[in-house]
Amino acid sequence: MVCGDLPAERDYMNIRKQKEREELNRLSEYAFKVIDTKGRKRSIIPCEIRTDFERDRDRIIHSKSFRRLKHKTQVFISPETDHNRTRLTHTLEVSQISRSIARALKVNEDLTEAIALGHDLGHTPFGHSGEQVLNEICPFEFRHNIQSVRVVERIENDGRGLNLTHEVIDGIKNHCHGFKPSTLEGEIVFFSDKIAYINHDIDDAVRFGVLKEKDIPGIFTEVLGNTNSQRINTMIMDIIKNSLHKDKIKMSDEIYKATMGLRKFLFENVYHSKMAIEEGNKGKAIVKRLYDYYTKHPEKMPTDFYKRVESDGLSRSVCDYVACMSDIFAINTYKELFIPSTIWGM
Repeated sequence: MVCGDLPAERDYMNIRKQKEREELNRLSEYAFKVIDTKGRKRSIIPCEIRTDFERDRDRIIHSKSFRRLKHKTQVFISPETDHNRTRLTHTLEVSQISRSIARALKVNEDLTEAIALGHDLGHTPFGHSGEQVLNEICPFEFRHNIQSVRVVERIENDGRGLNLTHEVIDGIKNHCHGFKPSTLEGEIVFFSDKIAYINHDIDDAVRFGVLKEKDIPGIFTEVLGNTNSQRINTMIMDIIKNSLHKDKIKMSDEIYKATMGLRKFLFENVYHSKMAIEEGNKGKAIVKRLYDYYTKHPEKMPTDFYKRVESDGLSRSVCDYVACMSDIFAINTYKELFIPSTIWGM
């Protein structure tokens, strides 16, 4: 018996098309429909059961760069606790917030999720400290959102990239201030990223003793809420109320002002705190030393990075390699290269 001749098998083969048709009926008129995608740079055979955006989500989750996020700093470098946020847990929180908003607004949840899961793949070891020092020492501008695009297009899969759809790459590139996503789904991730880090960074700062809850100005807590959960809920609900049946994702003026004020408070009291600066400088020193070393000894890099020196240039290839490192790998590599080993029996 040939399985392809069974009615159930033929139904199985149509699952993706059923999903695509269902989107047309279920999603908002402002949602991006998967059938309208501009596609990939390299054509592939369509999946039998997954839409293109579901496939992108899976490609991101199964990538090496996604797995490395579990050992990359969010704010606090290599803390001795199980409960701090890492770049991976931040990404998952952004994904959860994004999906909640997307589902409520009836826009494309699969596209939103794929963008959210991929938005920070280009982050360096030691968080924004690593990003800052690479931007200082590289002969080109280094920004983690642009590097995230480079990861999915040039670095992953032994240089072949993940071959994601245009809309997912657009959302990944444009999730930062100063950039504009082309889809509502990308705009949702833009806001969700801020909602996530503003609130979980406060939570981590309190846990590490950098802040106390009472330090948060009342002008913000009176508007947003007194707890992490309340503030997240306020921000999410405000976006939904002000974006429903509209072609733009936005907050009310009151909530946006309070949110940005809380963000400024974080920069002044957490990100630029003495503890954060001291630890960040240590991370910067490691990144700079590794960059200098591999610039002088590019043959010491893994083959897939070294072989691109000729096509991409020495600085670009070294930058890619160092930026891909996790905190743990960068620290261990630094120790191996620059810290003398203990010699027993001397």
